[in-house]
Amino acid sequence: MKEGREIMALKRVAIPSPNYSSRGGARVRLIVLHTAEGATTYQSLGSYFANPSSQVSSHVGIDDTAGTVGEYVRRDGKAWTASNANPVAVQAELCAFAKWDSAEWHRHPNMLSNAAAWLAEESHAFGIPLVRLSAAQAQGSGVGVCQHVDLGSWGGGHTDCGVGFPIDEVIAMAGGQPGAPTTPPPSTGGAYPPFPGTLLRNYTAGHGTATWQQQMRNRGWTIDVDDKYGSQSERVCYQFQQEKGLGYDGIVGPETWAATWTAPVT
Repeated sequence: MKEGREIMALKRVAIPSPNYSSRGGARVRLIVLHTAEGATTYQSLGSYFANPSSQVSSHVGIDDTAGTVGEYVRRDGKAWTASNANPVAVQAELCAFAKWDSAEWHRHPNMLSNAAAWLAEESHAFGIPLVRLSAAQAQGSGVGVCQHVDLGSWGGGHTDCGVGFPIDEVIAMAGGQPGAPTTPPPSTGGAYPPFPGTLLRNYTAGHGTATWQQQMRNRGWTIDVDDKYGSQSERVCYQFQQEKGLGYDGIVGPETWAATWTAPVT
């Protein structure tokens, strides 16, 4: 498989799943790849998702059928496959296994080509850049492509698509930038403290929480500086992210951290 290969439009076979809900107004910022860990065809995966008792779904399933994927949940719906990440993600299940090594993945060229075509189509539909995100960016406020493993416990604590999955190759086939994750916005207000390396969310204590809270107070926000990232901090963060045009999820990741010091005070 080579970079620059022409990407053909996918045929989407509808196999509707009842297991979905509203995104609640959340902005889609992640294109997420998974492995199904069982089903080996999009049809069998669709049958599983069609059962209400399974309580799980994904937007599409991708197998070895050239140019064709199964579609289970429409783009505007929230699929149920990555826990807290679901509202901000559009997601695909590869009919494969996380244990596959690189050689095994490359025995499935149609699956990889379909995955690239799907990435390209979702990128166009949502205006999401085809750049690979780090785990910190995916769990923060980054916008781009990631694997289920990159979502950590926030996304359910899974390990797919596995270390052998050629994600950089697939992103390159889709016309994107493998290994070129998004970066914090350029500084408009001078230097800022280094990101502490821990996402601030879900009652994080320490790890720069008080530093961030104090800076938000300096900016004029009403917020307690108690070194505990509770519901008040989450609400302030969410409103700040909306105001500054960031991906809004109420989590302080590298991009939001940088903007706390560099974005103009308005």
